[in-house]
Amino acid sequence: MEIFKCLSDNSRLRIINDLMIEPMYVELLSERLGLSTSTISFHLKKLMDADIVSCKKEQYYTIYSLNEEIFTMNLKDLIKDNRNEEEVLNQREEKYKQRVIESFFKYNKLKNLPVQKKKKQIVLEKIVESFEWDRIYTEKEVNLIIADFHDDFCTIRRDLISFNLMKRKDGVYKRI
Repeated sequence: MEIFKCLSDNSRLRIINDLMIEPMYVELLSERLGLSTSTISFHLKKLMDADIVSCKKEQYYTIYSLNEEIFTMNLKDLIKDNRNEEEVLNQREEKYKQRVIESFFKYNKLKNLPVQKKKKQIVLEKIVESFEWDRIYTEKEVNLIIADFHDDFCTIRRDLISFNLMKRKDGVYKRI
């Protein structure tokens, strides 16, 4: 379905038409189409994600060319979704988690703790990955690990427990 999204954009169709003539680099496409190099790069990325275009390095340039195989497929093969529904949902969920992580973390530091429960769960799951499974931690060790992500280690430590990602018993902590 990604293919059809790509083909619905006029600029991408123009890029495809030029690449049908010959493989090209970004600057040449930009010159021919009268679009900025950043716009061309953006659209080429989308086309590559849909597997319509591929690229290879040649000296100083990255040369883009069409994936001819896609244009020889029949419509039935293009629209057929070979993934099962569970796969599609899992991929969608993973993309969502990745977007949340990218928006709340910068250089592996937590910018701020999300208010929304689902986003907070994702952020806390990312933080709890720093803890080993079968190891017992003192409160000081937990605080030091959390402090690598954010200064408010007390709130995050409490949230890790309330979200059932860690447990506390007799002053020691363990990942669950």
